[in-house]
Amino acid sequence: MKTPMPITIRAGAVALALLSLSGCIGLGGKVPDSLITLTSAATAPAGAGASGNAASAIAIGDFEAPAKLDVNRVPVQVTDSEIAYVKDAVWNEKPARLLSRLIAETIRAKGSRLVIDGDDPGAQPETRVSGTLREMGYDARTGEVVLVLDAAKSGAGSSVTIRRFEARVPGVTAEAAPVGAALNQAANTVAGEVAAWVG
Repeated sequence: MKTPMPITIRAGAVALALLSLSGCIGLGGKVPDSLITLTSAATAPAGAGASGNAASAIAIGDFEAPAKLDVNRVPVQVTDSEIAYVKDAVWNEKPARLLSRLIAETIRAKGSRLVIDGDDPGAQPETRVSGTLREMGYDARTGEVVLVLDAAKSGAGSSVTIRRFEARVPGVTAEAAPVGAALNQAANTVAGEVAAWVG
């Protein structure tokens, strides 16, 4: 019969094992001072509701995004072939998802349509908005924030309409706070244009 290890030896062995693992896994890096997000300039009031049928409802899907935007960092276009990221500018969620929610909220605030945000297998609206977020960052060459969205609106049957939306905010310093504020401004501009487009 094996003699059990003393408690102090077992505790030491566990501590040594955890210490060796800490070099292999991340136990949390430097936490940013703040996170940036998108806030809708137009929001539906508390208690507001909506109802509708497949013909009047609209679904806003998640947008696709290239690798440089499929992260929680804000890209900087340094040259035509080189990108970096804005120091300390960290999204609280991936920007394509934030933008789709902002657009959904902007359309919802108009109060004219039932808006389904994301995928809902139980709802089958005739109108769906999807697309690709092409740009959403800072252009160091011009000192401006740029947002470009290629949106697709599908309607009844097989009809599809495609439109490019673009917003620029000039005179922005390449720092987290002003870039974040300018991105929010650009996103609200695009969201308003998309809301007008879908009706």
